[in-house]
Amino acid sequence: MKPVKQLIKYIQMEKHNFVTIGDLSKEKIMYLLEMAKEFEKHPNRQILKGKVVATLFFEPSTRTQLSFQTAANRLGARVIGFSDASTSSTTKGETLKDTILMVSNYADIIAMRHYIEGAAQYASEVSPVPIVNAGDGAHMHPSQCLLDLYSIYKTQGTLDNLNIYLVGDLRYGRTVHSLVTAMRHFNPTFHFVAPKELSMPQEYKLYCKNHGIKYQEHTAFNDKVIADADILYMTRVQKERFSDLMEYERVKNVYRLTNDMLSQAKDNMKIMHPLPRVNEIAYDVDDNPHAYYIQQARNGLYAREAIFCYCLGISLDDVKNDDTIINSKF
Repeated sequence: MKPVKQLIKYIQMEKHNFVTIGDLSKEKIMYLLEMAKEFEKHPNRQILKGKVVATLFFEPSTRTQLSFQTAANRLGARVIGFSDASTSSTTKGETLKDTILMVSNYADIIAMRHYIEGAAQYASEVSPVPIVNAGDGAHMHPSQCLLDLYSIYKTQGTLDNLNIYLVGDLRYGRTVHSLVTAMRHFNPTFHFVAPKELSMPQEYKLYCKNHGIKYQEHTAFNDKVIADADILYMTRVQKERFSDLMEYERVKNVYRLTNDMLSQAKDNMKIMHPLPRVNEIAYDVDDNPHAYYIQQARNGLYAREAIFCYCLGISLDDVKNDDTIINSKF
């Protein structure tokens, strides 16, 4: 990755929220990727020693919650929070506003996942400490997007001029919504592969048109359709977003990637998935050199370490000059 010293002047190192990737300029994105790269070199530090990180998960999570907690721990912070809202005072009727205000008494930063779209934005407006959006309904997932961008950059050597195929649940998939928004800076060509019931929402297709982003739509999914992909981004059909379970049953297994479908894939092509997977990627794909979704999840640690530092006003220079590195095999 190229040095980004020339970009540092664009970044005012003060406390920030991290609510939507749409708030970030190209310069800030590249700055954060450079910071993630530094954390991949040395993930174990004490740069956040004395800080308290709160993780509030009003919706189930494995990778996002654990990687946020691991990022905080590996940087020397302490972690508080909950992974089940039923154990919190929301069951007593406490409002989101009051929960955020109470937790901000105890923590320096809050990473929050919520089932309501716009909840993270609202929290950022009432909170005196930075808010990190760990996913809000079917809206946005900016921390996943940053690790996706880092994964794409690592595997392709660039973010520019790539053919990116988004497959599956594009209607409710907050990860693909965030990725479309972030890639506006890099001249991608998107291919939206989905059944009509799960097609990319009109607002994101309009976003593409307004920002000069090229896209095509497909309903077929086979080796010929994906032969030109640089990135093949698979998604799970999200049962929890459906109010009509009959509709879910009709579409849940509509697209499934198998090993024999990769015979015409480009050498550089990588398969990504935000996980968890259900049936959309066969297990025989795991050993294929194109598979990257496990490494992608690992990159979430470095991206979220960068997010915490960015939000708490720690600069890239601070990270590069950090003398609290702990040597480890990890």
